[in-house]
Amino acid sequence: MKKRLIAGFVLGAVVFFLVLTVALLPTARFGTETVAGSGEIGIIYIDGIITGGRSGGGFLGSQGNSEEIAARLREAAKNPRLKAVVIRINSPGGTASASQEISTEVERLKQAGKKVVVSMGDMAASGAYWIATGADQIVANPATITGSIGVIIETQNMQSLFGKIGLSTETFKSGPYKDMGSPSRPVTPEERVIFQSMIDDIYDQFINVVSKGRGMDIAAVKTLADGRVFTGQQAKELGLVDQLGNHYDAIDLAARLAGISGEPQVVELGPRNIWREFFGNALSQLVSPGGMGYLNIR
Repeated sequence: MKKRLIAGFVLGAVVFFLVLTVALLPTARFGTETVAGSGEIGIIYIDGIITGGRSGGGFLGSQGNSEEIAARLREAAKNPRLKAVVIRINSPGGTASASQEISTEVERLKQAGKKVVVSMGDMAASGAYWIATGADQIVANPATITGSIGVIIETQNMQSLFGKIGLSTETFKSGPYKDMGSPSRPVTPEERVIFQSMIDDIYDQFINVVSKGRGMDIAAVKTLADGRVFTGQQAKELGLVDQLGNHYDAIDLAARLAGISGEPQVVELGPRNIWREFFGNALSQLVSPGGMGYLNIR
């Protein structure tokens, strides 16, 4: 009986991993030839918090890691069958550098002759909006949450708490600013100046990206760039998005921009994620990175 249970467990595990492997394989592509007026539209998903690196999201597989998304964009740029790409975004934002990496590849994708349309889902704010501004067109739902043009660094001063529990720290450092943001002491006036200079620098970069991508005067962008969020409908009225509609409207728009006649062939680029299929990206948006490990734009 025990041997049967063990054998059943092993067989079940093998079947599970086989199913998981198939689910993570890239979506199949059919056909190798295109004719005038035809072509494929690629779909790339950006889900959850946008971070640097090759993986990000753990068990539920949030797909906001910059290296994976950049790789998909580069593959799309080289694919002669693809006439357009729709980037489906459900993200509250993330780190500045990761957003920049993805934004750079969006620009290169356009330079390769592909039309790029961003489809905003529940949320496409902060760093996610940074990425969206590089598209040829942005489509948002009326109730999408977007905007949040701004930059933030957060630290915690736990000195009083440490004193109450009898915890003290000893710091050995090579320079006066090596432990900037340490939770064991207050931020000094000099450190505040340094932190603010970093914020101002990234903020100016963000403003310029929005100004260029949306064709707006920098002064006009600054009136909207105080960190507030907008609904999709408000963003449309303010010129931050181009059209109201859902994911399928974005695909139709991409087809028109690319000159594709008839029903476009839609191809999901990159590996499918079984956890995103089952659970969506709800849990990935419950937390956001903070502390000195991140310079967040939101």
